[in-house]
Amino acid sequence: MSDAKARVVPVGRVPDSSAEQRLLEIRHEAERRGEVKAIGIRPSGAPFPQASPETGYYGIPLLKQPSWTWEVPLYFFTGGAAGAAAVMGAIADYTGADRKLVRDARWIAAAGAVISPALLVADLGRPARFLNMLRVFKPQSPMSVGVWTLLGFSGAAAATAFAGFLAERYGPSLPLRIVENAGQAASLAFGLPFSNYTGVLIGATTIPVWNQNVGELPIHFAASGVGAAVGLLELMGNDRSRALQALGMGAALFECLEGLRSESSDHSHLDPLKHGLSGLMVRTGGVLSGPVPFLLRAASLFGDKQRSHEFRRWAAMASVAGSLVTRFAWVQAGHASARQWREPLGIAQGEKPELGE
Repeated sequence: MSDAKARVVPVGRVPDSSAEQRLLEIRHEAERRGEVKAIGIRPSGAPFPQASPETGYYGIPLLKQPSWTWEVPLYFFTGGAAGAAAVMGAIADYTGADRKLVRDARWIAAAGAVISPALLVADLGRPARFLNMLRVFKPQSPMSVGVWTLLGFSGAAAATAFAGFLAERYGPSLPLRIVENAGQAASLAFGLPFSNYTGVLIGATTIPVWNQNVGELPIHFAASGVGAAVGLLELMGNDRSRALQALGMGAALFECLEGLRSESSDHSHLDPLKHGLSGLMVRTGGVLSGPVPFLLRAASLFGDKQRSHEFRRWAAMASVAGSLVTRFAWVQAGHASARQWREPLGIAQGEKPELGE
């Protein structure tokens, strides 16, 4: 026991009268000014660096930026367009619309049903991580609900398109009709939530620009998905449909109103939507999704058929491009919002937080 005590080496130094006097001065300064200007001492070998407003402690910022790669915003885009196309195709089939419109909508939904899981798995890194998400179902988790919605939509949309293809190629039959009708009903049920659940997903985070817009994001993403689906269908040769024209104008009008709401608000959590690279991307996507296609579609209502046809094709391309840019813009805005660590606390840049906060 005595040998063990002899090997103990005291760390630091024994406080003397000068150290005690300095400590008293620091206490008086804190009481008088509410802060201490003295530079602290970092013990040698301490496990943490000196804190900074940008990195916090241990090199970890107050808010963590999204770790998503480019596959996720692209997944948002394909899911929105595919889900909206599935709903359009099902309604068109039930109302006896043109068969080409129904078939094209089904193929857009089926393509999205294949591409979306591939993008999600690519972002996760390996398929096992995607399968692990299917072990449980959590109604309170947007991510859990979303992955199960993706699974149901993918199977239904692919089955509908494949059964319809076989029926057209080899003739109708009762088994194919059952698969086609059941798949279409399921894709209709899963398509609507699949087109907008990603808005709920990013809104259920601590990123201010996402969290403070959780009420608008699902509707915004749904309208953007409708615009993209309408644009794709028109580019596939369905640009004579009055129903698509009406849907396209409605989606563009909503995007105009969404942009007006964002621009007229002075809340600090919306700054990433107006400034910097994210602001440029958001505004570009908003213009391509809203005013441009709306004005082009309005112009297509007048003039000869050839000019109307060209106006609608340009409006379709603008809607698709705007929907794609919008998804990347919101992810970029999330990065910018997470870097503005003071905003969630209501602390202005350069301002010192009050004691006790």
